[in-house]
Amino acid sequence: MNVVQPVRGEKGVTPIGPDADSHGTEHQAIVDTHRHLIGPKRNDQEIASRFPVGYYPLHPNVSLNFQINRFWNWVGDTQMLDELRAAGTRIKNYDDWAREMSELSDKALAAGRRLPAAYYAKMAIFFLDPSDPRVKPSRQRFLDNVLTENGITPENQYQVPYQKTHLSAYRFAPAQPRGTIVVFGGYDSYILEWLPMALALRDAGLDTVIFDGPGQGTVLDSGIPMTPDWHLPVAAILDYFKLTEITLLGFSLGGGLVIRAAAREPRISRVIAMDICTSLFEAAIRAFTATGLSVIAENSSKMPAALVNAAAAVVRKSDLLIDWSIAQGQRVMAAATPADVFQAWRKYRTDDISSLVTQDVLPMAGTKDHYMPLQMLPDQLMMLTAAHSITARVFTEAESAQNHCQIGNMGLALKVILDWLDETGGRTAESADRQ
Repeated sequence: MNVVQPVRGEKGVTPIGPDADSHGTEHQAIVDTHRHLIGPKRNDQEIASRFPVGYYPLHPNVSLNFQINRFWNWVGDTQMLDELRAAGTRIKNYDDWAREMSELSDKALAAGRRLPAAYYAKMAIFFLDPSDPRVKPSRQRFLDNVLTENGITPENQYQVPYQKTHLSAYRFAPAQPRGTIVVFGGYDSYILEWLPMALALRDAGLDTVIFDGPGQGTVLDSGIPMTPDWHLPVAAILDYFKLTEITLLGFSLGGGLVIRAAAREPRISRVIAMDICTSLFEAAIRAFTATGLSVIAENSSKMPAALVNAAAAVVRKSDLLIDWSIAQGQRVMAAATPADVFQAWRKYRTDDISSLVTQDVLPMAGTKDHYMPLQMLPDQLMMLTAAHSITARVFTEAESAQNHCQIGNMGLALKVILDWLDETGGRTAESADRQ
């Protein structure tokens, strides 16, 4: 097993000003102001430098601060950062959040700033009930503008048959592909949020397919809940595009789903877990500890469901994050009650299947990930007893990549992935006429 030591982010891009993270560390925020839709060959560092560097104290609540940084990372302009910093001071609850983000989206769109408008719209509905009348138009604003601003055409979009429904998929192929990668997200993402990274992978020479699976994005919007049998949607994608010997990348909860898929799908040659997630149940109930609901959840399988649901109802009245987490769980898992959610979460684990993984594996983790405890990394490593190779990578605060899914330095995460693909055969050398 290879354990790669952290390195600092590479220099050579234009800084837009220092800021301090929540621990008082100064970082230079960097951004490439060009979207790089189509163009000539570029080296990996040039592609990685499109993404900003820096994780900022934009809200005192750890979870809200992460979400603000998360969506800003996909845009990366200074005006948006200033707007978010100001909005953070006015947000005290989820109603404030929805109002502030909606107003920012309206203002950005009126000013012709379509990409910030798209991500503000997505942020505005993040904590809203799907039945809220604000959700549908804001979601459509996000989809329309993020597609347009990234130069996505109908030729890139696919509806992949899956059981009795379809999966939303997108394919971005370079003129001379050097490898193939398939990517999906986690618990609350739309894969289109990840478009900048997908296009970066394409520009790095990879035939790139991204998709929303069951319980995710547009597929969840159509009423299809999540499944722990993740090899099934992956197989549908591989069948449709006739793909073999691919690299499979899952981010957030996808870091656990990717292990589950790789254990049962032989057409996967390499696996990237960004980040590791050995247990959705363990990750989810971390937020319950202060209220005591974590004890109820841990013992829920031994308790009457009515008692579990009553305890959850009491806590949900006073804790907005827990209320949202359980409501989202009911929607994603098609679970009727909190007790059913806790039972469903337990199925999303890797200890029961990791020994079947035989591919090259790149598990990634952040030292300050507030969703996935760092202990999950050694736990996952010890379970991959049959893997062809394992290269673990821990990202640190010194790199501004210590957070969940390396939000704060996505460019560094991209560079690590590309280097690893080169080492494991996931990306071939460029042909002589392209060098």
